[in-house]
Amino acid sequence: MEFSSRWIDIPAHDGGHFQGYLALPPGGTGPGLLVLQEIFGVNAHIRGVAEQYAAQGYVVLAPDLFWRTSPRLEIGYHGVERVRANELYDQMDKDLALADVSSAAAQLRTLPEIRGKVAAVGFCLGGWLTYAAAAAHVIDIGVSYYGGGIQDALHLADDIVAPMQFHFGEIDPHVPITIASQLRTAFEGRDAEVHTYPEADHGFNCWERETYHPASATLAHERALRFLDQHDLRSMGSAR
Repeated sequence: MEFSSRWIDIPAHDGGHFQGYLALPPGGTGPGLLVLQEIFGVNAHIRGVAEQYAAQGYVVLAPDLFWRTSPRLEIGYHGVERVRANELYDQMDKDLALADVSSAAAQLRTLPEIRGKVAAVGFCLGGWLTYAAAAAHVIDIGVSYYGGGIQDALHLADDIVAPMQFHFGEIDPHVPITIASQLRTAFEGRDAEVHTYPEADHGFNCWERETYHPASATLAHERALRFLDQHDLRSMGSAR
């Protein structure tokens, strides 16, 4: 399958612009999907995930969420680069990051290629932002992978009306697996799925990390695609 990709400008809510990596599907049109980064920036892996979903029919935008301090920074997973990634995460204003996700969703909805709703798939930092964006009614559907910090923001579940799907590794040292049962309780009776993976560590979806677990990543991706598909993102009507 062929698709096209490019960086585009996104107007920020408080002035200025930041960029996002846009990947268009074969045929050029489709429902919208935000791919929300880990703490390592919109690097080759996140761009690869954007292209993966574009090849499967989505108009995908991966916004640069570190633009306020280090625009278009790409960070590796080891040594001093990992230290730098953690420093950027610690310095990030999470409220501003959520506002930037909202700006990216708004920009995505304006694109002529969009046909239907806007969902989000997020990883680690992006997994938490997907959850927070759903609580803020920024997105129509959310798929969250190992979102660190969700365990400290369970109260936000009460504000979420969008369908949600969660993925957690059972041997993840950063996100306590007890969050899975807590989310099942919080979303009981609502349109939500919580999946856990017995052999999966943090970052199990990233094929460039030492914690990549192909079997879990494949199963989670299949579940994510099925969840997005069953909610008919191509139909009109949205959170905004």
